Order: sequence, then C-alpha cells, then structure tokens
Amino acid sequence: MRKPAFVSAKEAVDLIQDGSTLCTIGMTLISASETILKEIERRFLEEGHPRDLTFVHSCGQAAMKMPGGMTHLAHEGLLKRVIGGHWGQSPMMMDLIAGNKIEAFNLPQGQMANMYHSMALREPGKLSKVGLGTYVDPRIEGGKMNQRTKDCGDELVAIVEVDGEEYIQYKPIPIHTLVIRGTYCDENGNLSTEEEGMVLEVLPAVMAAKRWGGKVIAQVKQVVKNGTIKTKEVTVPGVLIDAVVVCENVFEEHRQTFSWYYDPSYCGLIRVPEAALKPIPLNERKVIGRRALELLEADAIINIGTGIPNDVVGPILAEEAASDCVSVTVESGVYGGTPAATIDFGISCNAEALIGHDRQFEFYSGTGVDYTFMGAGQLDRHGNVNATRMGDKAPGAGGFIDITSTAKNVVFCSTFTGGGLKVRFDEERGVEILQEGKFQKLVDEVQQISYNGKLGLERGQNVWYVTERCVFALRPEGVTLVEIAKGVDLDRDILAQMAFRPLIDPALQVADTAIYREGRFGLREVLGR
Repeated sequence: MRKPAFVSAKEAVDLIQDGSTLCTIGMTLISASETILKEIERRFLEEGHPRDLTFVHSCGQAAMKMPGGMTHLAHEGLLKRVIGGHWGQSPMMMDLIAGNKIEAFNLPQGQMANMYHSMALREPGKLSKVGLGTYVDPRIEGGKMNQRTKDCGDELVAIVEVDGEEYIQYKPIPIHTLVIRGTYCDENGNLSTEEEGMVLEVLPAVMAAKRWGGKVIAQVKQVVKNGTIKTKEVTVPGVLIDAVVVCENVFEEHRQTFSWYYDPSYCGLIRVPEAALKPIPLNERKVIGRRALELLEADAIINIGTGIPNDVVGPILAEEAASDCVSVTVESGVYGGTPAATIDFGISCNAEALIGHDRQFEFYSGTGVDYTFMGAGQLDRHGNVNATRMGDKAPGAGGFIDITSTAKNVVFCSTFTGGGLKVRFDEERGVEILQEGKFQKLVDEVQQISYNGKLGLERGQNVWYVTERCVFALRPEGVTLVEIAKGVDLDRDILAQMAFRPLIDPALQVADTAIYREGRFGLREVLGR
C-alpha cells in the first residue's frame, strides 16, 4: 500500500527544485504551514536554494506587518514569479512587485480556487465571464501587475468565444510542489482538518498537483493510529500525499489563526455563549456601514468584503440585534456567526456552516449573492471602481472581482476623500467636515479597473457608492448623486472634492440623521422587523 514518508521539514524542502512551481493553501494565516515555509526561507537565506520559484496561491496568506505565511517567501531570488489572488497583507511581497523584482500575475481569487478543478480534470483552462472588462482582461492588462510582468512575454489568460459569447480562459498552471496543512494524520497518511478554521480548497489542489505529477507535502499537529480518523472526516486520502511533516512547535507554527492558537468555536466543534459585543465608536466607518445597511432587504443573503465592510457590518448588525434579519457569508466559506476582523479575516465564531472556499465561489459566481458590501479606493465618471492598485502598491483583487461581477446589488463603501480625513457627526446638525482628506477618491479615470461600471449596468446590477457625506447610484445615464448628508455643502464638500461632475438626481434626498446617533439607530425597523 502506498504511504507518505514521514519526514523533517528539511527533508520536505529537499523535494522543492529550483525553478519549479510551488503552491500553498491558506487564507490570511489560517492553515499556514509555518514549519515548512520557515524552512524554505532559512534554506534560501543560508544556501541560496530553492530559488527562482513560481509561487501560486489563491488567497492572501499573511497578516499585515506581522511575520508568517507568504512573507517567508518574499525574497528576491527565491521567487521569480508569483501568481496569486491577493498580497495586501504582505508589504514585503508588494514591495517586490512594486520594485519590479519579481513577475506578478493577479487573478481573481475565486477563479483560482476553481481552477484546481479544471486542472485536475485535464481541461484546457477554466472559462468564465468573471474578469471581463477589468484589468484581468487580456485586452486591458491581462492581470499583469508590473512592468517586468508585461515584458515577460507570457500570457495566463485569453479571450475565447463559445456560442457567440466571450469568456476569459484562465490557463492551466502546472504544480510541482503543493504544501497543505491538516490537524491529524494517521499511520497511512490519511489527513483530517477538523481543527482548522476553514475548509479551503485543499482536496481540489491536491488533485491538481497529482494531475501534473507534483509532490504533496502536508504539515500536521500529530500522527495518530490507523482507524482514529473517521472515514468521512478524511480530507485527503494518504495515497495522495507524498510527505508528512509533524510540527514540533504547534503553539507558534500551527496556530489556528494569527491572533490565537486554537478555539474550537471557530472550527464548528463547539458553540459558545454570545458575548455582548462592545459597540464600535461612532466614526465615519460606522456611519458608512450604517447607511450601506439601510439599502438591504430583509432575509437577503449578503457578502462582506475586507476593509470597512468586514470591520463594521458584523458589529452593527449585532448592536442593532438584527443579525437574524439577513444571512451573512464570507468568501472563505463561512455562513453566519461573528466574523473575525482585519488580520484574521475569513474565520467566524459560532458559524452555522463552513463549506469549501472553492464551493463558496461556485455560489458567488453562479447564483450570486443578493448584496455584496465592498471597499473601494477610487470611483470614476464611468462608474468604474479601483480596489486593486493604489499608486505603485498592488494589493490585488482577492474575491472582489468574482463577487462584484455577479451580485445582484453591489454596495461600495468608502470615505469620500483619503489621507487625514476628520469628520464630526451629530443627529441634530448632521455632518461636519473638520479636515478634508489629502487625496481625491472620485477621479476622472481610475488607475486600474477592478469593477467595470458599464458591464455592471448591462448585467442589470444595482450599484451604489456610499460615503460619509453622500450616496451615489450608478444609472444608465451616469454616476448620479442621489443623497446628501445634512450639514454638507454640495459645492464645497462634494463637487469641489471630485475630479468629475456627477449627475444630480432632481429628487436629491437628505440622509436620515438617525445614522449619526449614539446607540441603536433602528436598523430592524428599517428592514421592517
């Protein structure tokens, strides 16, 4: 019977050849195989090998300025190319990309997660309409995030026509080494993931790697006797794993997520009493979140993205006792519960369901959520939104393109200006701009098209851009100002702070000042509950 070898991290890294393609599975630092990644970094810094790797990953796998995850690989010479969904939490990786030190292709996270299925099935690529009209479209940028990539001569996407309709072909990427993580492994190598905070796309990636003859390396907490792991709890059969590394320092190198070692309420093994959440402070982020949530309909299935939405939507719903009015989902595969914020994005306490990351994107890309709440960096006169490149920094798309391409209602949440904005709110007086931001976010042309306004209208989507001082709607005739906050001067505080002149709805509304109230503002009543 074929079984994996039980090896040290050093022996596992011996399997990684110079110039090969390395793939890792994880999100933020959830399911990060730290023991193996640390050894790759140590070996390169001390011996210069492995080097010139192509690094493939669907999700961002880092925790901002904290060490760990993909940051171990962020060294010139170790990497030649990165093909990934998101780098926004790894400043070192973004610096390599901005400095043209490595080639960088950014593809939609959900398309990458589902590409493993296509590759495993020996298909000639994955076809999707997701990415058309954005920087991923080969007629625009082809997902190339710096000049070095544009000069490399390779194309990872193409336009194909099927039955008279255009699709993007996401081309197969051979995987030579795949690094995954599990909780336990039995003597035959059967892998379980019961204490991991996400299901992720572990098995499809394994199948893809095996299709290319690649090696699969698994990091686990402990080896257990055969028969210990229940049959249906085996995530990856042992015959598909080549090497197993048992983590010797689980408290540092096998944490459930960056902020804590292990909490069973985050992997669905127990449910804990709901603690009374301390309300978040009344600031521009909370006001934007409140106004965005007023657009909801009761019983909607919603998605919350990183940035303002992930940091405020959950807390606002909890404060308003309105969590039962909608169904909250997160791109990692979470349904319900209380999502963790910032560097622990994607994990949820007391979730009702945890499904595969790849399966979640089948829902997002197929059916489409009722509402998605997304952050935004720029909006232009065409209704295009940039959330993927700011100056020379390119955090990438994550699930942004996948989800906004198919959601029925898209709500972008952003401050009106950026860099030092200071605002005061009062239920009686409304909004007072104390200090304007240093740079405009409403520009004539976005730096990079992450969301295509024209195609959104053609898809029949309802689109809003919610800020702390006003609300815009995207209409066939153009970007339209539909609501202004009390206390805000139209010319001074809105039009003078934009690079283009929007249309103004003749029935321009004034925002409900209840959203500036301390304490509950009445969301349940807004939703008719």
